This record gives sequence, C-alpha cells and structure tokens, in this order.
Amino acid sequence: MAGAVSIPGATVALSTASVYPETCAAAFARAARLGYDAVEVMVWTDPVSQEAGALTALSQLHGIPVVSVHAPTLLLTQRIWGPDPWTKVDNSIALAKEVGASTVVLHPPFRWQKEYAGEFVEGVALREHETGVALAVENMFPWRARQREFEAYLPHWDPVPQAYDNVTLDLSHTSTAGSDAMAMAAALGPRLRHVHLADGLGSLKDEHLVPGRGTQPCAEFLEMLAVQRFSGSVVVEVVTRKHTPEQREVDLAESLAFARLHLATASTVDA
Repeated sequence: MAGAVSIPGATVALSTASVYPETCAAAFARAARLGYDAVEVMVWTDPVSQEAGALTALSQLHGIPVVSVHAPTLLLTQRIWGPDPWTKVDNSIALAKEVGASTVVLHPPFRWQKEYAGEFVEGVALREHETGVALAVENMFPWRARQREFEAYLPHWDPVPQAYDNVTLDLSHTSTAGSDAMAMAAALGPRLRHVHLADGLGSLKDEHLVPGRGTQPCAEFLEMLAVQRFSGSVVVEVVTRKHTPEQREVDLAESLAFARLHLATASTVDA
C-alpha cells in the first residue's frame, strides 16, 4: 500500500506562556480541552508554576503530563527564586524531577552575568550527568536598536557551535536573529532535543506568531522532524496576551492543528 501516513513519536505540548495573562491552571484546562499531549511549564510569577504539588494535582486532574519546565532565566523573571542563576537552574531541575518532566529549557547567560557565563557550559554538562535531566539550551538572538546590534548573551546566542548535548530550537527566535532554522537543525543533528513552535516576520521584535502566519519554514521544519522520526517535544509557544479568551482558543487550536498536520508524513509501505 502506497502513501500511508505515519505519525512520529513527537509530543505536541502547550507552553503555559501561550495563555498569558491567564494562569497556569488555565493552561492545563485549555491543553486538555483542545487535545494537546502535554504541557510545558514556564516558571513565572504565578505561584502554581513554582509548586510541584500544585502542578502534579493539575496534571492528574486533566490527564495532561508536564513534559518540560522552562527555567526563569528570562529578563522578566530575574527575581524569581532569588538573584543567583544557578539556584534558578537547580530549582527548575528539582521541579522537573518532582513533576516527571525529562527536560529543562534555559536561556544562555546574559553578558553581564560574567561569572555564571564563564562556567555555564561545564555547569550544564555536570548537572545533566548528575541528575539525568536534559538541560536544553535555547537559541536566542542579538539585540538590535537604531541600526545597532548588541550581543546580549554569553557564550553566544547561537547554541549550535557550543558544546551542549541538548538544544531547544525556537522558530520565533530564528526569525528575529535572521537564522536559517533548517540549517541549524541539520547542524545540531541528535542534539536537537526540544522545539518551540512559533513563527515570525523577521522584525526586531520576538513575535511568537501562530505557525504559518510568518515567514519561517514551520511546515517544512515539522515535516523534516517527521521524516527523521523525531521523538522529542514540539511545544507551541505563541503570544496571545492581547486576545479575548475566544481568540486565544482559536489561535491555540490552529497551532495544534498545524503541528499535527505537518508532523504526519507520507511514507511508502509495501503492500
């Protein structure tokens, strides 16, 4: 039989950041209602996002597992769990283990975090070895303003040349950086552990559009993952903060449908 459709083992998850300013609890409810496989928890000011017991209760209530935890290493989450960056990472690892997530997503250090940056690559590798949790370092982008570019991250915003065993590839960030997402995935090979699915139009702003509404090769990227039998997680991370609840529901449903469609690949099976 020719033209059979095969579905890879990739999990399609919803980031709790995608429902902001709604709560973490609302994200679990939406994920279950719309048919997502899992949730990625963005550790945020919402106390529930920081509490393993509360997250476990939500997971059990809705039948939705937590596949990953996003450490509070964003500029806007610098006050969560104190000022020490390694404390943030270690607390995220502990949270992930308690809720059964196998991956922690984290951003590279900011340039002004010199001590942290100097030991970052080795510190990530050591913690992965000691805990068994994958620390998937996310691709970022240079900051640009008034036709000037500022390298805000160390050792670099591009994780591909760095010695990380696990990487998160964010397709909104590739748009902002002007990176080639397909080439980055090819260069990463098996180090590509985790995907943040979003889109962008190449502006200086990190847009996180619904996939298919920008210029990133979102469809081709997912189809490539399908062909390669990618078994990691594809996490929908789109911005809906200015939406009504109804508009948010539509965008999250569309994003899930897009992911499901393009993660299905045609394969030839002998009759």
